[in-house]
Amino acid sequence: MTRAVEQLRLKPAQLTAILSEHLFSLPAASAEVEQGFVGHERAKEALDFGLSMDALGFNVFAMGEPGTGRQTLIKQMLTALASERQTPAEWCYINNFDEVHAPFKLYVSPGDGKLLLKRMNTFIDELLDLFPEVFDNPGYQRRKAAIDREFNQKYDEAIAVVEETALKHNVVLFEENGEIGFSQMVDGKPLNDKEFAEQDEEKRAEFYLLLSKLEALLSEQLIELPLWKRTSSDKVRKLKYETAEQAVKPLLKELEHEFASNLGVLKYLSKVKSHVVDTVLEILVDEGSESQNDKEARKLMVEQFLPNLLVPREAGEGAPVVYEQNPTYQNLFGHIDFASFQGSNYTSYRLIRPGALHKANGGYLLLDAEKLLSQPLIWSRLKLALKTQEISIENPYSEFSQPGLYSLQPEKIPLQVKVILLGDADIYYTLQEYDQEFTELFRVLADFDRHLVNNDDNLVAYANLIRQRAKQNSYPEVTDAAMVELVRYGLRRAEHQHKISANIVQVNDLLDEANYLWKKHDGDGELTAEFVEMALAAKQRRTGRMSETWLSEIKERQVLISTEGKQVGKVNGLTVLEIGDSVFGTPARITATVYAGSQGVTDIEREVDLGKPIHSKGVLLLTGYLGHKYGQGFPVSISANIAIEQSYGHIDGDSASMAELCALVSAITHLPIDQGIAITGSINQHGEVQSIGGVNEKIEGFYRLCKDKGLTGNQGVIVPMTNIVNLMLASDVIEAVEQGKFSIWAVEDINQALEVLMDTPAGEMSKTGRYPRKSIHGMVLDKLSAFADILDGGDE
Repeated sequence: MTRAVEQLRLKPAQLTAILSEHLFSLPAASAEVEQGFVGHERAKEALDFGLSMDALGFNVFAMGEPGTGRQTLIKQMLTALASERQTPAEWCYINNFDEVHAPFKLYVSPGDGKLLLKRMNTFIDELLDLFPEVFDNPGYQRRKAAIDREFNQKYDEAIAVVEETALKHNVVLFEENGEIGFSQMVDGKPLNDKEFAEQDEEKRAEFYLLLSKLEALLSEQLIELPLWKRTSSDKVRKLKYETAEQAVKPLLKELEHEFASNLGVLKYLSKVKSHVVDTVLEILVDEGSESQNDKEARKLMVEQFLPNLLVPREAGEGAPVVYEQNPTYQNLFGHIDFASFQGSNYTSYRLIRPGALHKANGGYLLLDAEKLLSQPLIWSRLKLALKTQEISIENPYSEFSQPGLYSLQPEKIPLQVKVILLGDADIYYTLQEYDQEFTELFRVLADFDRHLVNNDDNLVAYANLIRQRAKQNSYPEVTDAAMVELVRYGLRRAEHQHKISANIVQVNDLLDEANYLWKKHDGDGELTAEFVEMALAAKQRRTGRMSETWLSEIKERQVLISTEGKQVGKVNGLTVLEIGDSVFGTPARITATVYAGSQGVTDIEREVDLGKPIHSKGVLLLTGYLGHKYGQGFPVSISANIAIEQSYGHIDGDSASMAELCALVSAITHLPIDQGIAITGSINQHGEVQSIGGVNEKIEGFYRLCKDKGLTGNQGVIVPMTNIVNLMLASDVIEAVEQGKFSIWAVEDINQALEVLMDTPAGEMSKTGRYPRKSIHGMVLDKLSAFADILDGGDE
């Protein structure tokens, strides 16, 4: 090859990032240093602003990929910020004695909720101890006896009048089983039924007439008996109420004194005061419920008076930080439980359950945007809660529920919460475009980087995170050489020599697997680089079935790929296949045929709908290049077909456009292309080479094919010059380059690529506007000129 071509060959040092073991052995790299996160300065500034901003609508969307440290950074910042903030009030639900379906809310100072529950439990126990024994008091019994005597006196006076009249007519009055009766007397002795029947009919008739008059008199005397009874019952009831009220009053006074500083509790106790006597008389003193035991009575009293504390807090603990992993409607907004009693369902304010919004009220709530949006109704209800600053507990599907199903309508609780959504860029920009309310409510974007700058500070901090994980999981000491391999893996995941992947989870997975292999090999000594390399190899083997199958098909010539010799119009392009978590590079033969005509360049993949838009764009650019490069002196007339052979699926991307142009030039000039060299890169209409993705997988895929067929020392890969910074190649590829068994060339324009592939000078245009006849461009011009002459002759 020419000297110019040799200068394009990359040196081994350019194929990967240079990492020094010494960097990871510095004292600053000690795992004792607590390191929470690395980089993300832009996101940190946004979080500082968003989390501290109290105005409505300044909620935060943390945009980034999972594993980049979003949650770690946010939780650290929230923990620090929340500890400095005031602990929010506790919220309870209490019984609405007038409308039980609409429970009232109640706030108490932090830490007072448990105290209130304890005191109300004690209050209920005190009521159980007092009643009904409080009515055994002699004073109560004496007053109740006086009321009874007053009623009995009126009754006795009325009966005495009737009895006196009866006796005047030889009739005796008697009471039997609560009923009043009359009996005729003869010689001062009442007649029995038999004796009365033996009397003549006239006397019986006289008695019946007298009896009628006596009963009328009795009715007249007892006409006010219901009034006497009602008056007596009212007096007894009033006496009971006054007695119970006097017994309960000291207990309530004590409660009011204990919570004198809490207005909410005082309002609640005033409601209790107005209903507790009636409830006590109904539950504890009801004579009709003698079979009720103390346990049942206590349960009924609890259902009436014990507050339902939603979320207990401790004074001085700061603002709450809540991460809801499963944001269903109930988990987020709370719900109302139902209990079963004697075959039927019932509910009460005691069965109201809190959600994540209640737990985070007064603090911060973290949610996964994707999970949130996948649940029906939740997104719209969350936006409503944030806009109205109220939490409403309701059944979102009540309109679809069984008619007549009893439920509650709890009073809404004021909401003051900062919501942080975790999501990727697709979700953020979709919401921003289609949901105006999202823009109003989530005004702060914390954009987390996918990559970190490869500098000493970040590398040391990155290593600290890895060593901290090893220490937390009781792994063996990680050597500096092993740390180099782990950090190198982070650089490989970023596909950049100057950037490291922010997704440290993938590096941690590799560390975990290396530790597993260390244990499997007796688990003695330090965790060395050997175990990291073994873990990488094992990982590749687990996911390598597809790539091995593809290589075996090439070896068996089921797929036609040559790694030796020279052929016209054929070149080895490089593709990347991604199937699940398996990503590998493989060569693909690209062919071109040329003949005289004016149809232009035909992309066979596009014609059969296998080529997607970006690939088709790359092929169309070839026409622009041909016209610009060779059509300045005459019209370019050509018919050419380009195809990626043995491809049976959809193809996208323009990384094959440089290979397709090389195959086309070869077909025009009949200059053969070295089949031991594969090529990848995108070109523009001026022939400049542009970067592509997956460069490491593409090089390694072709290297492994050449190695499998046998390295000749003449094989290699052409890549864009701009992709040098993306090279993080495997050690076996770098070793082959060092030994001269494999080569990698980096090119800036199509001329350099053509010279490497065809071992012929591309040719520089002279001042007269011509290329040397033996150069590649000169041959192309001659051939295209001949095609033009043929077509012109045909027209004549």
